[in-house]
Amino acid sequence: MTSEVLQPLAPAEAVRRHFAERLAASGFQADAAQSSALDALADWLDSLLSGKRGWLRRPVGGLYLWGGVGRGKSLVMDCFFQGVPLAAKRRVHFHAFLQELQVRLLAHAGQPDPLARVAAELAGEVRLLCFDEFHVHDIGDAILLGRLLEALLRARVGVVVTSNYAPASLCPNPLHHERFKPFIRVLERHMRIVELDGGVDYRSCSGRDWGQYHWPESPQSLQDWRHALGLGVPAASLAVNRLNLQPLGQDARSLWLDFAALFPVPSSTRDYLWLCERFERIAISGLPCLDRHSPDVRQRFLNFVDIAYDAGVELLLSSRTSLDDLCRERAHEDFARTRSRLAQLRPRRLEEF
Repeated sequence: MTSEVLQPLAPAEAVRRHFAERLAASGFQADAAQSSALDALADWLDSLLSGKRGWLRRPVGGLYLWGGVGRGKSLVMDCFFQGVPLAAKRRVHFHAFLQELQVRLLAHAGQPDPLARVAAELAGEVRLLCFDEFHVHDIGDAILLGRLLEALLRARVGVVVTSNYAPASLCPNPLHHERFKPFIRVLERHMRIVELDGGVDYRSCSGRDWGQYHWPESPQSLQDWRHALGLGVPAASLAVNRLNLQPLGQDARSLWLDFAALFPVPSSTRDYLWLCERFERIAISGLPCLDRHSPDVRQRFLNFVDIAYDAGVELLLSSRTSLDDLCRERAHEDFARTRSRLAQLRPRRLEEF
């Protein structure tokens, strides 16, 4: 495993210098909470690489950075990760890593304790593993990730996590939360917990433009939308893993689907990852008020938005209702994150076409 320092600066100094250079280049000024979080990461990195022990001589194997949406957690993580002077490091997104984990486990099927083997593989590949936007709702995923993180921390792999949830609030479904508590205690015992809450949703005032939100939808507006997208007549069926989708339009880089074709059916994050790897632009029409649907359907849509956002896919949404009515936060615990991300879509009315 390659874990040597690649430059003469001390690790914490390298991280702080990169943070300052990144901010200077962008013209952005970090707030006190973001600066404090970066300092905590830099100090923890020094402790990890020097073998020092944390408070009360307990080994601090990782850092868990959590806070509300748009508070700058991903910015801090990005600056930290890029500034860490290690070769053996990885930054992974939650959904993509879950799919990777399933593939790795399948490779060890029939062998004793496949998860321990996967953890040993990862420990041989990386010294630092960073999870961005960590959240778990499915109890199977929760237990799998909990066991893996426990094994990685015990193998002295440095783990950094950003999340909208405090550790105690992970896997919030009351039917499953009790079963996840042992792994919450592992996180709290082996990781330093840092809350980042500057009180400002920077995402809501960012300049990122990753698509459009079109409303109000009508039969005529969909015809105009088809012309604007340049997708012609409905396309042939599209096989996506075990799904057989019927696109409303498709070309080499773009795909147009109806909401009902993808989310009320038992689709998965694996399907959304496939779509976002295959197409640069994805249009979804027929979006309803999501609180009319079951929690499973809402969760699928939220997962899709997460994956499309992380993949940099251009997202075009069409609905009969406004964004405020589409994303009513009372309908789901993760709606705040989704609402913040969808707020970066440009609103467009029918008359603009």
